[in-house]
Amino acid sequence: MTISSISIGTTGMQRASHQLEVSAGRIARIGVEGNDIDITSEMINVITAKNDFTASAKVVSAASDMSKALLDILV
Repeated sequence: MTISSISIGTTGMQRASHQLEVSAGRIARIGVEGNDIDITSEMINVITAKNDFTASAKVVSAASDMSKALLDILV
């Protein structure tokens, strides 16, 4: 079974997007619920998710560029 770089990258983007959504939801509830959410750790989660998403997007872009280059060589 072969796992493509594009599918790995898109999975990473989905995970990062989900983490960003969860953290943003928690941050939004701080003012409403006033519960025990640590804003510092949530902001770290947001920054980490952003960096993870960017890295995964670069993997997809690189894989796409390599596939295009291979097709250009073959055609």
